[in-house]
Amino acid sequence: MKNQPFPKKLRNAFSGIRFAWAEERNFRLHVVLGFAALFVFALVRPAALWWALIVLCIALVLAAELVNSAIEAMTDHLHPGLHPIIGKAKDMLAGMVLVMSVGAAIVAMIALYASLAA
Repeated sequence: MKNQPFPKKLRNAFSGIRFAWAEERNFRLHVVLGFAALFVFALVRPAALWWALIVLCIALVLAAELVNSAIEAMTDHLHPGLHPIIGKAKDMLAGMVLVMSVGAAIVAMIALYASLAA
């Protein structure tokens, strides 16, 4: 709903994240992998710029997973039956998460290489 006070909007946002954690296995997997990456980088201690890129990549992957889950939930509610167009849309959403995840993994590998080579 529009024009809600900021604390209410913040509660709604956290509620959405809690729901994704409770209901979406892939979201939980990405959170765990994100924490694992942070742990590895805490050991390697890359430069601040690499830290910023890694945190940004983790946030983007989690955001993509939230968008994917939200649109899938909405389409399942609005059209519970199988439909080829909805299937294509869901496939594209999964592709978005895959592209973001692969990009994040590449950034992580470059950051590790740069940190270990220094």
